Amino acid sequence: MTCIRITLQPASFLLFSISLVVFLSAGCSKGLSKALPISNSGTSTNDAEVVEHIREHGLAVSDASDLDPLIEQAAERRLVLLGEASHGTSEYYTWRADISRRLIEEHDFDFIIVEGDWPLAFHVNRHVKHLDEEPSTSREVLEHFHRWPLWMWGNEEVLELVSWLHGHNRDLAETERAGFYGMDVYAYEQGIEDVIGYLEEVDATAARTTRNYYSCFDRHPDMQSYLQNVHRTGEHCADDLEAVHRLLDEHREAYISSDSLGYVNVLQSSRMIVHAERHIRGNLQDGPQSWNHRVDHFYDAASRLLEHYGEEAQGIVWAHNTHIGDARATAMRGSGMRNIGQIARERLGPDQVYAVGFGTYTGEVLAGRQWEGEMELMQVPEAQSGSYEDLMQQAGISPMLLMFRDPDTHQPLMEPRGNRAIGVVYHPEQEGRGNYVRTVLPLRYNAFLFFETTEALTPLE
Repeated sequence: MTCIRITLQPASFLLFSISLVVFLSAGCSKGLSKALPISNSGTSTNDAEVVEHIREHGLAVSDASDLDPLIEQAAERRLVLLGEASHGTSEYYTWRADISRRLIEEHDFDFIIVEGDWPLAFHVNRHVKHLDEEPSTSREVLEHFHRWPLWMWGNEEVLELVSWLHGHNRDLAETERAGFYGMDVYAYEQGIEDVIGYLEEVDATAARTTRNYYSCFDRHPDMQSYLQNVHRTGEHCADDLEAVHRLLDEHREAYISSDSLGYVNVLQSSRMIVHAERHIRGNLQDGPQSWNHRVDHFYDAASRLLEHYGEEAQGIVWAHNTHIGDARATAMRGSGMRNIGQIARERLGPDQVYAVGFGTYTGEVLAGRQWEGEMELMQVPEAQSGSYEDLMQQAGISPMLLMFRDPDTHQPLMEPRGNRAIGVVYHPEQEGRGNYVRTVLPLRYNAFLFFETTEALTPLE
């Protein structure tokens, strides 16, 4: 098997080239290369009929104050999933932030959890909740997001949200303050440091045991070396990593009494490390395992926060459309891929989940041309002919809100079409050969926000 020689690259950032190598972190899914056709040939619904339907049902909106119908429906759900069609577009961030503000201010939502790493985002959580000795300014605390791509969370749009959340929480009781968390798995090294450091403070014996367990995983100079060892010997570290999580769970009462905030952090970090190893090791297998292990942790992190905040808790998820839009309504289903949108609907019930997709016709975006490459300001070409975004542009409403209360009333939209998806690695000149997910829009999302032209994020200086 040759795939272990490919440099590991986080799955969410390499979305939708013509083959599904972009879906899995090491690109080892040879059997899935035809899973996401993007051509609209064979679509029987007349494009003009679709355009007219969009024009009839689309609502013109200028800002989040015009989103009362969306807020009214979302406010009753346990999880509200807010998407994006790229990781570098300003409008996606600003409108998600405005929706999040309304849900927190008007409906007492408890937390935001983003497609960022748990250990790094927990510093932001401490900051916005006025806990511990985090930096006094929101700009400083965002420096904890030190992994590439820095612009994904280190931008002025996120800074504005974090600053607002810090101010919103200032005069509230600690139990009423809204939190900010991450659900990704790539900062596992920081997670290991946090777990051991915490135990050294509260239980030196357990710290020594944990250090021994984690040595199985972190003795390798990088995860490429770990994968090669697993491939060669068949031995892996999953049992040792799970043992650490059990140890923390079994000593819950004692550890909470010593440092409850720290315990919440490291307990989830220990689970994140377990899922990270599964995600990495999944690259040795053909198929969707690596992708699925990662998104399993997305839901795990969000659902455990719901448990932490209590029976009436409500949370907001920020992630790419490919994560929050129900995978069963896309070609991902035929490839065995799931996502947080699908899992949440299955576990909580569809009436407890509200998914909002975002899209654009053309504009600017921040991205790189290769993994860990230089950030570039790129031009997003006009959407492919026959794609949802193309037909929305023809409808002539922007910004536009489409809501799918009853999918049966949206029959012209029920045939699969391309739905744009730009990753953090992007090649605009290859737009015609990728970057679209075959989708049934009213089944994938509860609502969709469309922008004819968008601007790039503003990175922190």
